[in-house]
Amino acid sequence: MVEYNFVKDLIERSIKDHWDLNALSDYKGGTYTYGDVAKKIFYLHRLFQDYGINKGDKIALVGRNNSNWGIIYLATITYGAVIVPILPDFSASETHNILNHSDSQILFVGDMMWGKMNEAEIPNVKVIISIANFDPLVIKNKEAHKNFEESLGEIETLAQQLTPDKIQYTEVSNAELGVLSYTSGTTGFSKGVMLTMNSLAANIDYGRKNIGLVAGDSIVSFLPLAHAFGCAFEFLLPFTVGCHVTFLTKIPSPNIILEAFGKIKPRLVLTVPLIIEKIFKKQLKPKLSKPLMRILLNIPLVNLILYRTINKKLSEVFGGNFLEIVIGGAPLNPDIERFFKKIRFRYAVGYGMTECGPLISYAGWRVNRMSSCGKTINYLELKIDSKDPKEEGEILVRGENVMVGYYKNPEDTSRTLIDGWLHTGDVGIIDPKGFLFIKGRSKSMILGPSGQNIYPEEIEARLNNLPIVQESVVVEQKGRLVGLIFPDFELIERQGMKVEELEPVLETYRSEVNMNLPQYSQISKLIVHAQEFEKTPKQSIKRFKYQYSEN
Repeated sequence: MVEYNFVKDLIERSIKDHWDLNALSDYKGGTYTYGDVAKKIFYLHRLFQDYGINKGDKIALVGRNNSNWGIIYLATITYGAVIVPILPDFSASETHNILNHSDSQILFVGDMMWGKMNEAEIPNVKVIISIANFDPLVIKNKEAHKNFEESLGEIETLAQQLTPDKIQYTEVSNAELGVLSYTSGTTGFSKGVMLTMNSLAANIDYGRKNIGLVAGDSIVSFLPLAHAFGCAFEFLLPFTVGCHVTFLTKIPSPNIILEAFGKIKPRLVLTVPLIIEKIFKKQLKPKLSKPLMRILLNIPLVNLILYRTINKKLSEVFGGNFLEIVIGGAPLNPDIERFFKKIRFRYAVGYGMTECGPLISYAGWRVNRMSSCGKTINYLELKIDSKDPKEEGEILVRGENVMVGYYKNPEDTSRTLIDGWLHTGDVGIIDPKGFLFIKGRSKSMILGPSGQNIYPEEIEARLNNLPIVQESVVVEQKGRLVGLIFPDFELIERQGMKVEELEPVLETYRSEVNMNLPQYSQISKLIVHAQEFEKTPKQSIKRFKYQYSEN
């Protein structure tokens, strides 16, 4: 069992202990101390109270990462209400559907998103409030709003008089629902994942005991806060430790992210493989491919010196101060990982899913094995659905941080939670030392001509290493494997190539890749896909949208 109560022992205790430390900042913007956060939480609690919000009611939050987003999240769960974080990338109609399905009573919304929405489509929302300044945008209960407005002077006075010893949040059991998280996933259908406070506590407690953050450390938050990975480990974990979290408030391009890393020098970096792979291909691979460098890297002792130099330079790209870089959301390209192991780069690969809030497995950079995503965390049991755990099968988990089900969706809940075991939909194996290796998604697995299991992710990793390939998707069409290629158009332009000249180059690539693949998983055709593939929040490609068909 988790020994900490999430609200009292982790959130309340951190605010009291770190009152004068910087807590939340907007990049190139303002900063709140932990004491400032407490005062804002007090203000929002009074607002919730005056608008008739009860424990267990749903409060929705849709907007880009910023300090006020984090404060609204903390205010909601410390009040005993249920936070409904919604990705700002959802369309207005999807957001309307989620608000209605979740029974949300209050909506906090970013100004840009609000401009696309229609209040008539969300009739059950009592009040709509701007994330930017907490001003009401739509008020349906005029009497409640009048009472709150009349109390504002008193509320602000009491907030300013707060001291650490006066912070006493309501008793919220870890068994109570804390988060209702909607994710598009790769199947194209949103489901409301119900996570208890216990799930949050288990994830955060594991992070506190295994990652090594301390009060005063700096963190850059750029992964979407509405997604479990970024919320848990770029926001909640650092907040409970006493760290200073800086939010990148706009859509983070790699250049903006690296600029922020250079200035803030974060103590922990979370990222997804897509960003790591882009940095590797743009900044490292061209230098490593030079003839002289290739020769030097094959000379004993000389190569060790070069590895140390490359490690230092690459570490500086991420600010140079990090304990490790934790990569999650999708598999890391094997060739890149192999190189990282050679230079002893401080990275770790974790595995999780929203339904576990999110963490399932992890191991620190010093011990983790090549291609592994670590060992099962202590709050979970994990087994492989096969006769022998050395043989691949679906990954099943159960334990403290597993969801209690999908909101108002007993059919999908019963298909996913069976006899207490969460069926992840991922296929993997466990080695004799307990390290987990993921082979692919069972939903994306393609059955070969003689019953062989083909995991397109493994083929895509090879394609993505090719010089002009930005990313790829392998799909099945009429019994054949077809690769859709999104090219690196910048590189093509620099090389003076035209798009119509790509076909013979791709055919050469196809032959080269097939030489290293078994017959049953060889690619029959490579096709140029002109636009970047649409992705989920954790940067997994939405495969269902790219079923290839010939005209």
